[in-house]
Amino acid sequence: MQQEVRFFVVFLQSESISVIDLSTPITYLPGVGPQRAKVLESELGMTTFRDLLYYFPYKHIDRTRLYYVHELTADMPFVQVMGEILSFEEDGHGRKHHLIAHFTDGHGILDLVWFQAGAFKWIKKNYSIGKKYIVFGRPGVFNGRINIPHPDIDPADSLQLGTMGLQPYYNTTDKMKKAGLNSRAMERFTSTLVNKLFSQPCDGEAERFSTSSSLFPETLPASLIQRLSLVPLAQSLHDLHYPPSADALRRATYRQKFEELFFIQLNLLRYTRLRQEQVHGHVFSTVGTYFNDFYANYLPFQLTGAQKRVVREMWNDMKSGKQMNRLLQGDVGSGKTLVALLLMLIALGNGYQACMMAPTEILAEQHLVTCREFLRDMPVRVELLTGNVKGKKKRAPILEGTRTGEVQILIGTHAVLEDTVEFHRLGLVIIDEQHRFGVAQRARLWKKSEVPPHVLVMTATPIPRTLAMTLYGDLDVSVIDELPPGRKPIETRHFWTEKPETLYRGIRTEVQKGRQVYVVYPLIKESEKMDMQDLENGYAQLCEVFPDLRISKVHGQMKPAEKDAEMERFVRGETQILVATTVIEVGVNVPNASVMVIQNAERFGLAQLHQLRGRVGRGAEQSYCILVTKYNLAKETMQRIDIMCDTNDGFEIAEADLKFRGPGDLEGTQQSGVAFDLHIANLARDGQLVQLARDTANQILDEDPDQNLPENSRMWAHLRELNKNSIDWSNIS
Repeated sequence: MQQEVRFFVVFLQSESISVIDLSTPITYLPGVGPQRAKVLESELGMTTFRDLLYYFPYKHIDRTRLYYVHELTADMPFVQVMGEILSFEEDGHGRKHHLIAHFTDGHGILDLVWFQAGAFKWIKKNYSIGKKYIVFGRPGVFNGRINIPHPDIDPADSLQLGTMGLQPYYNTTDKMKKAGLNSRAMERFTSTLVNKLFSQPCDGEAERFSTSSSLFPETLPASLIQRLSLVPLAQSLHDLHYPPSADALRRATYRQKFEELFFIQLNLLRYTRLRQEQVHGHVFSTVGTYFNDFYANYLPFQLTGAQKRVVREMWNDMKSGKQMNRLLQGDVGSGKTLVALLLMLIALGNGYQACMMAPTEILAEQHLVTCREFLRDMPVRVELLTGNVKGKKKRAPILEGTRTGEVQILIGTHAVLEDTVEFHRLGLVIIDEQHRFGVAQRARLWKKSEVPPHVLVMTATPIPRTLAMTLYGDLDVSVIDELPPGRKPIETRHFWTEKPETLYRGIRTEVQKGRQVYVVYPLIKESEKMDMQDLENGYAQLCEVFPDLRISKVHGQMKPAEKDAEMERFVRGETQILVATTVIEVGVNVPNASVMVIQNAERFGLAQLHQLRGRVGRGAEQSYCILVTKYNLAKETMQRIDIMCDTNDGFEIAEADLKFRGPGDLEGTQQSGVAFDLHIANLARDGQLVQLARDTANQILDEDPDQNLPENSRMWAHLRELNKNSIDWSNIS
């Protein structure tokens, strides 16, 4: 029976004793109420006191000092000034319409600026001219005047600056702000909760959390806490919200980051060991005649060293008697499909069927064409099953052949998961771009085989090592880090929107050589809110500049049949320029396309730019990627453009992208056996901590494989608590 870990805190309120249970609904916290509770649940998934306690600030700012207006400069971080509003005025039109409050402290005047027109009436009503306020925000300069956009404003008599210390700031969404739940409101809620949780008086730092510690039982073994010099759990939870010093904040952050990453790794590694011990796989004892015949007579070109290495790694897995669970990473065009085909031929040679799943019908059809071209007249039956394969006459022979084993390789989309699809002897499953499939969907494949098939997950998105250790920590990883012979590295160049003539000359030159060109736009239609190039205007402009060329366009709002027809025209070479949105990011293989033009490249992340660039460079000719941006780029944006121009290494780009953008919500976390999201750890910056957490988890599992050492009992109980609502997807990659 799982041990349930619950936290109770006793505190004095008036003259009665009250009990706080951290599973209490957030509605009951003073100031929240039912309406705000609904917003917190929909936007943050926050439903209990515990959720609020673990909703950590993204930064802290020293609120003890006041500045004078004449001290302010545009390169300062956050500052606060005390003074009064002299007057309000509105200026500008449309997107530039804004409200200005002229503010003075008697030593100078600064402008407080708001751009949300819907809030102007509220601001004028709630902030009075002549009343003393403390204004807080980041200063800037416009037309030679210091301003603070969207400042925090509090009545001067409501703040005691000397006691504010390091003030926490919390991430909020637009919907939360409209409901009155900005960072200040969230801070008031956490202040109320933390004051109740840690309200016992104490003497000195050592005693500060002596009472609370007994109410927050430790989740980590005492020996581990001592060895890593970690602060107590109760202290870390308090100090992450309201640290008494910068050092206390650093130590609290380290404790919580380690704990979060440690339990993720402990979970992944525990499941991985269980699977290796308990789950047996099909034994592919020979590479077989299909593989040998193909390798000797049909292989279109010599394999690269990287392709040979990964095939050996997977062959060793498949003959070991254990189930293969492997991730294959490789850039677009690195030869993953050929590796996949070789593995499927090994499965066939051992009397088993193979199934390959792709996220889109276009990709599935492309895999079918590629496999059939490789196999030529070999006696291997390969069939396609997608949503487009309709009607009894088309589907029945495929379904019957799959059931009897006559269909040896089945390639498809989600359609292969349907109950009507039965395999005779499924031995290998290959999943292309696995993050596009849900875990529950993939689980249905396992029901189609008595013994779990070997699993190969392929991705063209290079995954940084720290991210792979967390998202795919239960998979063995193989990497193809060489391009096939004859491929030339793509040249990436940076052009300016304001000077299109050079771009047009380059396009004309490549088309005259018989090549084709992609032109990608971030938007389909013009938007008043965003100053960006759009596909419709771009298409019209290109038709005007190149009246003698055939140009087609593809975007997500087109009907599937219409979109496929336009793509096919480009594939067949009937059109020379394809104007598109990012729908072509994962698309068809057009070796004749040698130029990828990306308009407003500053609007895309590095990983997406790299994926788009991978659409060209698939033939033997020199290919180009042109990044088109405006002149006025932020420093970080310029760094991203420079990285793209300097390297074609997908892993180097992925590492940089992780540092620039962060891992976001870690799409796929739930799919890897991780039962919880990251609250505080940052995989972009905490790589060493991820490794420490993984090494520590491995050491614990070596010392306590049966999970029965008394000193680890609370740790295992906490892990079970974290996992109590999750399904064990550990055997499903």
